[in-house]
Amino acid sequence: MPIRLIVGLGNPGAEYEQTRHNAGFWLVDNLANSLPGVRLQRETRFNAMVAKTSIGGNEVWLLEPQTYMNRSGQSVGGLARFYKINPDEVLVVHDELDLMPGIARLKKGGSAGGHNGLKDITAALGTQDYWRLRLGIGHPRSLSLQQQVADFVLHRPRREDQVLIEEAIEKSLLVMPQICEGKFEAATMKLHTA
Repeated sequence: MPIRLIVGLGNPGAEYEQTRHNAGFWLVDNLANSLPGVRLQRETRFNAMVAKTSIGGNEVWLLEPQTYMNRSGQSVGGLARFYKINPDEVLVVHDELDLMPGIARLKKGGSAGGHNGLKDITAALGTQDYWRLRLGIGHPRSLSLQQQVADFVLHRPRREDQVLIEEAIEKSLLVMPQICEGKFEAATMKLHTA
């Protein structure tokens, strides 16, 4: 089953633009910029930035909810229902505390792991069985920082972590055509061994 909707998670507004929680936005922005003639535009009926493109020969929607993280499901569910996109045709790109900066992992289903964006999307889609691309941002404890998680995700990464996150995004973009074609095993192998 090919991917028909790629969702980048983040919070709208300049004050959140550079924060760890916006790693999903960063990937979708980079993806849109790498495709000729693709520009995300505000779509009020989905309360999101949206673009339609072709990746790996498949028609794909790019979406960045503008609802704030914990209401992301409104945008994702709205667009998926409107265009009759099944949950297993959805890829959600998000920041992941349980992975160190520089690591990206692809998986299908599983719990939200405390991620409010994923919780809301699961509720909106009525299932956990959608694809996730998890971009490691590290955990304050694993990075020896004395920050609460909520505070940590809403701050900019340290310069060395930012470089690693950008590398993980680049690696992820290289396998995006395979992901969009539904070649998840090949994409996973390439991403997880890169």
